[in-house]
Amino acid sequence: MFERFTKDARAVVKGAVAHRESTGTGTVEAEHLLLALLDRGEGRGAFALAELGLSGRAGSVTRALDEARRRAGLSQADTDALAGLGIDVAEIVSRVEEAHGVGAMSGKREDRGRWSGGGSFGRDAKDVLERSLRIAVARRDRHIGDEHILLALASRPGVAAEVLADHGVTYDTVTRVLDGGGEVEAG
Repeated sequence: MFERFTKDARAVVKGAVAHRESTGTGTVEAEHLLLALLDRGEGRGAFALAELGLSGRAGSVTRALDEARRRAGLSQADTDALAGLGIDVAEIVSRVEEAHGVGAMSGKREDRGRWSGGGSFGRDAKDVLERSLRIAVARRDRHIGDEHILLALASRPGVAAEVLADHGVTYDTVTRVLDGGGEVEAG
């Protein structure tokens, strides 16, 4: 599959590995792919993010991802669903952080000794990359570009899609920008 990736898509994957290393997590996750996309200044995915007004808001996206990481990667939808069952995720996070320190549920591996796993990809990141292939095929594109990674991130449930949607970036808005539907107002 990776032989079909464009230079820009490969740069996003490499950037995701760098983000994984900087956050100290054990695997590359979908959120790392999103952060790597935001870092890019070129490519169709970067163009779409700029058109949708997200290029200057990387700090806001990073803060939202960090907050989800503190909740052990639970999306706000997951948190709300658990609240409906009487489970207060904020209280659980607070108690765990009281006992083990801030960020204890974030998946960081700093205090666990040397990890020898390299930079493997988590299930959600693999799903994004596989979905990007399916999206490229459905769009009849012969390559997998960073725009396909962005569409895959926006199309699957989870933290990355939720953060994108909170910033006005959805599968439909990205599709309209990429297909030349003109500027789309971002929220």
